[in-house]
Amino acid sequence: MSLLPVDEALNRILARVPDVVGESVALAGAAGRVLAEPVVASHDQPPFDASAMDGYAMRAADVAESVWLKVIGMSQAGAGFAGSVGEGEAVRIFTGAPMPQGADTVIMQEEAERNGDLVRFTAPARLGHSVRPRGYDFAVGRMILERGTLLGAFQVAVAAAANAGTVAVARRPRIALLATGDELVMPGTVLGPDQIVASNSFGLAASLAPFSEAVTDFGIARDSREDLDAVLERIFASEPDVVVTTGGASVGEHDLVQAALLDHGVTLDFWRINMRPGKPLMFGTRGKTLVFGLPGNPVSAMVTAEIFIKPALRHWLGLPEVEALRLPLLGPTPANTARRHFMRARVVVRDGVTGLLPINETDSGHTSSLAAADALVVQPEFDPGQPVGTVVSALPIGAF
Repeated sequence: MSLLPVDEALNRILARVPDVVGESVALAGAAGRVLAEPVVASHDQPPFDASAMDGYAMRAADVAESVWLKVIGMSQAGAGFAGSVGEGEAVRIFTGAPMPQGADTVIMQEEAERNGDLVRFTAPARLGHSVRPRGYDFAVGRMILERGTLLGAFQVAVAAAANAGTVAVARRPRIALLATGDELVMPGTVLGPDQIVASNSFGLAASLAPFSEAVTDFGIARDSREDLDAVLERIFASEPDVVVTTGGASVGEHDLVQAALLDHGVTLDFWRINMRPGKPLMFGTRGKTLVFGLPGNPVSAMVTAEIFIKPALRHWLGLPEVEALRLPLLGPTPANTARRHFMRARVVVRDGVTGLLPINETDSGHTSSLAAADALVVQPEFDPGQPVGTVVSALPIGAF
């Protein structure tokens, strides 16, 4: 069977991802969510002409050297001055307070000299200075935040300023994880002969959690059809949106996952990708559920999740694609084979230049080299190897 090109595999996965479905959530719980509908201003901000600092509001035309103005009142946030400023008059004003009717300028208090109910200024007036006009930040009907915006702290603050008590965000998928293999034991277990610690589900849960409503780890299925069938029965009964298995994705005598998934109603779309690490990747569907069968090697599992699963989840939420880095190499790359290579690398600054330092370790079981990486250099098929200074493409690791 020929190996499927990486780009074609990703396109086939994305074609199976459903359209964004919105749900309304309170703004207080919206951080980390992705907008399914834009946030549109329902009022002007500020809703009135406001002072940008503490000082005095007056008519600029009345300010001249040694001229005293009469202070006729005060305007503060939440309690504006009710009257009107006329010729030769001023109002004490504070930051955020409404500008009094008739006033057109604010001079800060540090440039004012007060004597009882009189004030004069040590700096000239500049018409409109330190006044935030109504709608200066945004006006009614303006789109404040676009659909597809990831709501961080600043975005939530802007939505709150726009008086959005609730926002429409993309419904997140529910993800089920399953590791397979007789050799696997849980972290914290005393290792016996021929045993290794299961790490894939823990790494995948941490990687995929920001995109999901819930990530449920169904533990470890042993290399028997009876055990595997029992766990898959429980997984599909929970009606997840995405199922991710690790291990058993190849064609060895004990690689049972593909056959078991097929028997449980999964329609296989493809397996075996023209890439390294991660060639034995499976993808299929069971109704509306997306099913990924990842390799068991830890690096292969995590890299294939970065290349295929996370783009699918971004698409699910309506997020744009992660932009590739374009940086110079700070170390050479070796010649590549017929498979696209996603080479581990670190983003470092050397002699004032930000670049990519390749990690020469290519073993798919070498997890510590993955932990040291910031990016995956995308090395094309049959690439002859590139010298230091060549600008190459790389995918940032861990990007939301």
